[in-house]
Amino acid sequence: MTVVAVLCDPPRAGLVLPDLVNDGPLTGDEAAELYAAMLRDTFLAVDRSGGDLLVNYRPEELLPDDYRRAEVTAEAEVRALAAEALDSLDDVRFEVQVGSSYAARAGNTATHLLREEGVDSVAVVRGTAPFLTRTAVDSAAMKLRSTPVVLGPAPSGRVFYASFTEPIDFTDAFADPEVATLAARGDAAGLGVDFLPMQPVLRTAADLETVLPILAARRDASRVVPTWTAPLVAELGLLD
Repeated sequence: MTVVAVLCDPPRAGLVLPDLVNDGPLTGDEAAELYAAMLRDTFLAVDRSGGDLLVNYRPEELLPDDYRRAEVTAEAEVRALAAEALDSLDDVRFEVQVGSSYAARAGNTATHLLREEGVDSVAVVRGTAPFLTRTAVDSAAMKLRSTPVVLGPAPSGRVFYASFTEPIDFTDAFADPEVATLAARGDAAGLGVDFLPMQPVLRTAADLETVLPILAARRDASRVVPTWTAPLVAELGLLD
């Protein structure tokens, strides 16, 4: 069974999705709402899958000074999001991230789970892939039975999903292009690498050009759309 670690921040204006504010159409508060919606959808997809959900949040002391809060903790905020998305939190783990960069934090989490806790496989995700489904999580788990590294490519050389049955060298492992860097690290460790079908992510203003038409198309075709993200995007006036 795969432990899916969602590496996330508390959804605070200015902290999350800053490119959608600086170069895109959203305010800081709107970007924070969108980030929160995508996290809820990510939690829901993992909860519905055969994987185990680990909410791996960045604690107050690892946040930039301007985004630290005394009145509410990062843990409380991400717990509230999970509680809104899921029927129960009984099987959900909440743990702090450790490390000075995303690669370090992802690597510390994956390596600890694989080596210290002896889990069969670990996936790390950012929670910004609005079309992530239980099917993708379960498909990756099937591939991991025969291949130690399974990556989900995203446009512009990024990844929406990275999963492992053995640790790799995670130092700067998410350097651009992420998918090529991670695949090369897997190869350097003597591990086989496989891939999921490509999915879009929503981290930058340019990503809207991919995500919004897909959302609109799926809505118009009466297909499944992200439970939390789709209505919020419509409410923000981003869909025609």
